[in-house]
Amino acid sequence: MFGFFKRADINAGVEQYRSTSGAVLLDVRTAEEYAGGHIPGSVNVPLGKLEGVDQIAKKDTPLFVYCYSGARSASAAAELEGNGYESVRNIGGIAGWRGPVEKGS
Repeated sequence: MFGFFKRADINAGVEQYRSTSGAVLLDVRTAEEYAGGHIPGSVNVPLGKLEGVDQIAKKDTPLFVYCYSGARSASAAAELEGNGYESVRNIGGIAGWRGPVEKGS
């Protein structure tokens, strides 16, 4: 009953991303947020620019999506699925990330 309120665990999501062959870790925050600190290996495509995701041509590419809190990544995951991407997972927000971050773009 309370599973609806359970937040995605970004730490577990990144581990799953790392163990998934060919996966893409997608940060949907703004370019400024991304430059301020992001998970190493992630690709930045801000939420408002998802319609032009040329970096991910294959619709069966496993996508692991995050933002700051998990709200924008939930919207992004729904949009990506609506655009035909077959394997999309919202892993939540970087605010809960316990690993290293990279700065710069």
